[in-house]
Amino acid sequence: MGSASREALAQARSALRDGLATTVGVELLEVAGVIAGNPALASALGDSSAAAEAKNTVVARLFGALSDDARAVLTAAVAGRWSSSEELVAGVEELGLRAEGIAQPGLSDELLSVADLVARNHELQLTLGSKLVPAEGKVALLERLLTDKVSASAIAVVNQLASYPRGQRLEAALRNAARTCADQVGFELATVTVAAPLTAAQQARLASVLERTAGRTVKVTTVIDPAVIGGIRVQIADDVIDGSIRSRLADLRTQLAA
Repeated sequence: MGSASREALAQARSALRDGLATTVGVELLEVAGVIAGNPALASALGDSSAAAEAKNTVVARLFGALSDDARAVLTAAVAGRWSSSEELVAGVEELGLRAEGIAQPGLSDELLSVADLVARNHELQLTLGSKLVPAEGKVALLERLLTDKVSASAIAVVNQLASYPRGQRLEAALRNAARTCADQVGFELATVTVAAPLTAAQQARLASVLERTAGRTVKVTTVIDPAVIGGIRVQIADDVIDGSIRSRLADLRTQLAA
């Protein structure tokens, strides 16, 4: 995201607060989908040269059915000077995720569970990644798989990400969304990849080290991948610490090939 968009998003986030209507997150996700599906609307709302009053008029006319809280957040978003209309869409989607994270504190865990489900199912990955399967078909498939297994809130987020992937695989989009929701309620998510399961004591020690580094609570999710051979790979947000033997062997091969 460009610097202008990051500033616009930071300003819009100030409209998120405790006590928001519980519908705000889903409402904003739906708005992000509407804007993404209408290039002319995205251009009008993302135009950094357009007056805020003109954008507010568009919001009032097209999104008058939104709750007062959702409309207030959306108005704050379109008032910003975004680097592009695509980043406006991404920003509104992030605001929706953050609002949903406030309303559903356990949402990040649910999104990670769905990400794990997708990661384990190669056939599902192929279907979700296929350009031959329309978004409606992907959403219907996911709803069949997830209904009664995760909350309606999680299904709404999954449907949004599957319908408007913006170049991301669904598994990656879900993990990013989970981190966003966790960040909104004050903790970090760390994904730890190891060759064999960690003991409870090892996981506790690792969480303690990561919390000292991050400066706040860290929830650790462990991924078992025998291909790492040994060692550990830790990812927090965009930071990766790779101490796996697989990584060392790859570095060695690179050096020998140089």
